[in-house]
Amino acid sequence: MTDARLAPGDLAPDFTLDDQDGTPVTLSSLRGTKVVLYFYPEAMTPGCTTEACDFRDNLNSFRSAGIRVLGVSKDDVGKLKRFAERDRLNFTLLADPDLDVQHAYGVWGEKSLYGRIIVGSIRSTFVIGEDGRIERAFYNVKATGHVARVRRDLGLDA
Repeated sequence: MTDARLAPGDLAPDFTLDDQDGTPVTLSSLRGTKVVLYFYPEAMTPGCTTEACDFRDNLNSFRSAGIRVLGVSKDDVGKLKRFAERDRLNFTLLADPDLDVQHAYGVWGEKSLYGRIIVGSIRSTFVIGEDGRIERAFYNVKATGHVARVRRDLGLDA
């Protein structure tokens, strides 16, 4: 069973999660800043590494537009720290080992993996406006090419 999904106009569920350095990050403290919040299944796996490195390599275009990028997974802080160091990730990774935030955003549920139905993290991305509302919700995205789509939708390719 999959949690209810969010849609544009919904207030983004607030949370406080520890980043890869163990520092708490609270979403509502970022009001006034546009946020790209992306959820990925597991640090240091091939698809998640591809997606994270794609955000890393395109981070300047997000930053130049005043957009903060946050990645969320079920991994603990220690694994996120190793992931960030190994792949020189230059943005914030957040640990959600209790899955509370993934449930709140409707990204924990059934998905197909190699033809089997499993329960896990559904790769998804949200654009959250300065007012704390969801502007875009992308569920069940592919690791490859997704960052380019988000950049296009945000007009960052110009």
